[in-house]
Amino acid sequence: MPSPAALFASLLFGLIGFAAFRYGKKHAVIMPMVLGIVLMVFPYFVPEAWMIWVVGAVLTAAIWFFRE
Repeated sequence: MPSPAALFASLLFGLIGFAAFRYGKKHAVIMPMVLGIVLMVFPYFVPEAWMIWVVGAVLTAAIWFFRE
């Protein structure tokens, strides 16, 4: 059973990923769509809560830097 921190992080980054995917789809920009999918899927493959927070923060920052 995952910790509450891991569950909350998965939910938070899943929502951010969904919003980025919708933004990319609406504006026909591929990078936010790809990063949104990665944000929604990566918590399934990362075992530790702190790693989910770090990877999620990096991917969220990547959405900000690679938007067009």
